[in-house]
Amino acid sequence: MLERLFQLKAHNTNVRTEILAGVTTFLTMAYILFVNPSILGETGMDKGAVFVATCLAAAFGSAVMGLIANYPIALAPGMGLNAFFTYTVVMGMGHSWQVALGAVFLSACLFFLLSIFKIREWIINSIPLELRSAIAAGIGLFLALIALQNAGIVAANPATMVGLGNLGSPAALLAILGFFLIIGMEALRITGAVLISILVVTGLSILLGVSEFGGLVSMPPSLAPTFMQLDIAGALDVGLISVIFAFLFVDLFDNSGTLIAVAKKAGLMRKDGHLPKMGRALIADSTAALGGSLLGTSTTTSYIESAAGVSAGGRTGLTAIVVAVLFLFALFFAPLAGSVPAFATAPALLFVAVLMASGMAEIEWSDITVAAPVVVTALAMPLTYSIATGIAFGFITWVAAKTLAGRFRELNGMLVALAVFCVIKLALF
Repeated sequence: MLERLFQLKAHNTNVRTEILAGVTTFLTMAYILFVNPSILGETGMDKGAVFVATCLAAAFGSAVMGLIANYPIALAPGMGLNAFFTYTVVMGMGHSWQVALGAVFLSACLFFLLSIFKIREWIINSIPLELRSAIAAGIGLFLALIALQNAGIVAANPATMVGLGNLGSPAALLAILGFFLIIGMEALRITGAVLISILVVTGLSILLGVSEFGGLVSMPPSLAPTFMQLDIAGALDVGLISVIFAFLFVDLFDNSGTLIAVAKKAGLMRKDGHLPKMGRALIADSTAALGGSLLGTSTTTSYIESAAGVSAGGRTGLTAIVVAVLFLFALFFAPLAGSVPAFATAPALLFVAVLMASGMAEIEWSDITVAAPVVVTALAMPLTYSIATGIAFGFITWVAAKTLAGRFRELNGMLVALAVFCVIKLALF
């Protein structure tokens, strides 16, 4: 049955290798089980329900990817998108988390339609690679600021807006230790470095009396507080158009980049650069995002950590199925997730920020019409505390720079239309 479903021999792999790859991928991305409830819980959402929703969304998304596209790519609620959900849409713009879930649902519907009608390639190709790299880097800097705040390393300052926090506090010291642990273990290529760091910092915190131990295993909490609680009608408000498109664009770029990177590493990409079953993979991804919003979590997306499983030999959807099964088993570790303090997950956020900022290396810094929009995009996200605003500033600056430099021919209709829309959005809403 497994051979028929996943074509193991054709991909030069076997069941044992695929299982090992699935376990490897799960260990590298399991930190989301602790980070996602911590972030979304700040909106007032029930953390126990968010934990269950995270497990189920990851299991559902990974299973759909494995069965539909037969790719060794796992899915879970995305980093950056969950921060945008909490700190921009809910805490920044004042919308309820139910409305934010509605916006996630609508963006997933648009993503699904783009995948069905194959418009996604046109949109992706319309946005310059440098601008896409800047968006990823900006999200990374946004996550870094949140991480430093959660750890107490950066604090509000009435004179300078932000300043140095109390580095002598247990939270700050443990967070710094956790980050150094991740860096060291990653350099040594230890699988599950982020997860190990979270557990070590949590354990030390409990031993030192800084936080309390809530238990290890139990029956899963109720999903009822978040299940089907999305407010789609509220999300149709005109002021949320940019939010829906921000969810859509970030998910689209993130998915495309992850799919290409992991598929290339797995040897699944053809010599001409074409990725077979790309459409199926994006349909699986958008379906997972739809399911996640109904369960009660922010956008579910493909994880670049899947590359760890590929390095372990994963080549088919069986790897993703193994990840899905492990996320279902994780449902019984809700008490452990509830014991993890925010400063224990801060190092994970900071590490993800490091990975996302690495895309800046691809920028052509000698071209000022490229460098300026890139820097504006990346800095605007953390400084305005909004991914949507950073994207808007990036589109506007790119079009303005190219136009004023007499290089209007380097623009396309899609990019100009997006810049005009962003100007109108910033001016009126």
